[in-house]
Amino acid sequence: MLFRSKPDDQLVRRLRLPKDDEIFGFVEQMLGASKMLVRCKDDKVRIARIPGKMKRRIWIREGDVVIIQPWSVQGDKKCDVVWRFTKPQVDRLSRQGLI
Repeated sequence: MLFRSKPDDQLVRRLRLPKDDEIFGFVEQMLGASKMLVRCKDDKVRIARIPGKMKRRIWIREGDVVIIQPWSVQGDKKCDVVWRFTKPQVDRLSRQGLI
């Protein structure tokens, strides 16, 4: 038998945060073929792609908050999507002042 001190909705869960070369982004427009326009926190608009390992596991729509990783070549124009946040996670990030 497992005892918990808090109800399930109040359990503290860690959120995925950007690492060294990763940035928060906001999906502005879907372009098709697993590509989208993302407005990044550094005020640049990049063309993002969904890598193959995430392509069928995760659905991204306009308005979603994501973590992107700029490419080493053409980093100001292109990037990969690393993570997508759910609505409760976005609310928590905004309460903490991270986005």
